[in-house]
Formats: sequence, C-alpha cells, structure tokens
Amino acid sequence: MYPILEKRCLAKGIYLMKVLAPRVAHAARPGQFVIVRADEHGERVPLTISDFDAAEGSVTIVTQAIGVSTHKICELEAGDALSDLAGPLGRPSAFVTEPLEELRSKRFIFIAGGVGTAPVYPQVKWLHDHGVRAEVIIGAKTRDMLIFTDAMRAVASELHIATDDGSEGFHGLVTQLLEKLIAEGRHYDECVAIGPMVMMKFVALTTKKYGLKTTVSLNALMVDGTGMCGACRVTVGGKTRFTCVDGPEFDGHEVDFDEAMRRQGMYRGEEQRRAAIEAERAAGHVCRIGLDK
Repeated sequence: MYPILEKRCLAKGIYLMKVLAPRVAHAARPGQFVIVRADEHGERVPLTISDFDAAEGSVTIVTQAIGVSTHKICELEAGDALSDLAGPLGRPSAFVTEPLEELRSKRFIFIAGGVGTAPVYPQVKWLHDHGVRAEVIIGAKTRDMLIFTDAMRAVASELHIATDDGSEGFHGLVTQLLEKLIAEGRHYDECVAIGPMVMMKFVALTTKKYGLKTTVSLNALMVDGTGMCGACRVTVGGKTRFTCVDGPEFDGHEVDFDEAMRRQGMYRGEEQRRAAIEAERAAGHVCRIGLDK
C-alpha cells in the first residue's frame, strides 16, 4: 500500500496527490512514469511523474478524472492509500544524460497544454537545479484550467501563458504565441511539448518550419505500461515503436500523429460501456451482459 500524504484540487476534475513511495522517489528521473492502481481490483493507470523528492520519499502524480479508473483514484483522500504504485518506468528525458556544459549553452522552450503541464514541471525543475535556463508556455482553454503556474514561475527563466478565450495572458493558441516570440527575435535550441495529441501535432508542424528540434511525450497512448498489450504502438520515423518501453518521449518531427490520434480513440467506446456499468452498479443493479466476453 502507498499512503497518500497530500491531495489538492488543481482545477475542475484535476487532482494532485503526493504519495509515499521511497524506492520510486529515489530512482525517478524527469520524463518517467508510474503505474497506479486505486485498489486490488482496479485497472492499471499509467501516469507521468509530476515531481519527486528522494529525501522525503514522495512521488507526486496528477490525475484528471475522465474514466472509471481515474475517477476511483481521484476519489481517494489524504490518509487513504493506493493499492499499487510501480515504477519508475519508461526512458528519462534525453537531456538528463547530456554534459552540463553543453546543456547550459542551450536555450529551451517548453510548451505545456492542460494536464500536460504537470509532467513538464519536473523537467524544468531539473534544468533549473542544474543551472540551465528554460522558458515555458502554458496553454489552457480558460484561466480556470491553468495548473502549476506558481510552481513553474519559480523554476522557469520566463513563464508565458496562453488561453483560448483570452481570460489570462496571450489570447490564442500556444503555437501562435510561440511564433510571436520567435518573430520578436527570441532564439531557441530545443522545444519540448507535452499536452493533448492535437496540440503536440501542431507544435511539431510549427517548429519544423523553423528547424527547431522538438521532443514530444506520448504518455496518453499508454495502457498497461509494459509493452505487452500493444495499445501504445506508434510510428516514429517510419518504424513501429512502443511508447511505454521506447518512450514516452520521441522526436516530434518523426511521429505519425494522425495514426496516434486514431489509436488514442480506439478505447473510448469500451470506456463509456464500463462507465455505464459502474453507474448501474452504484444504483444497485448489476448487469452481467457482455462482462464475460
């Protein structure tokens, strides 16, 4: 069991949990993920690590309540415990292994969309702790959906905010803000984009025009997190890769985003069916039709 030390609501349906997991916290690196189960009967849910503290022995995860399993996780409170938290899994961000002198000569721009802001934070924090400057763009539909802004301000060399409705910061898309910054004469050596698949697709298309190296995280494709289920297959540079074991980070200019988005939508029907079954069960009726298939 993994005790929940802290729980906070970041935005509607989005929750931060700090969990006691000393071994995971000691081994974790930016870019990696964990597999979480709410209880012994729960589904395995892959979540990118949002922060880690080896001294405290804690790992921070951020979960958006979308399906049955994520709702179960989000219903837990501080003092409760997760049944399982396995990891760290996946490959760390590539810059972790680069010589520091080379890193310190580079200028990074991170683009975070929605819940994708959470896994951007440990990367920017790691760079900040090692003397590397990184600007960050956080995008959301509205100011009420912005998360990690204060935490990011503390570690980013400069924070830019974009909202679709103009309720805070730049009025427009993150790609439009990126082009505005470049037009103003800012130079970047590397871009890292984490967020909705369609956002990452258009960030990659935008940065390709400028010859700007771009890394994306395809964590949203993962299901079992081990490569066994095959659900996270993605084509990168014309070759098949498995997000959970070969990634989750890849060269954004080589990812087949259209294929990835089709794969991402494959399980929506099943998720809706399971949600309906859970609703019936909560109402006191258990339908067995189709459960044994």
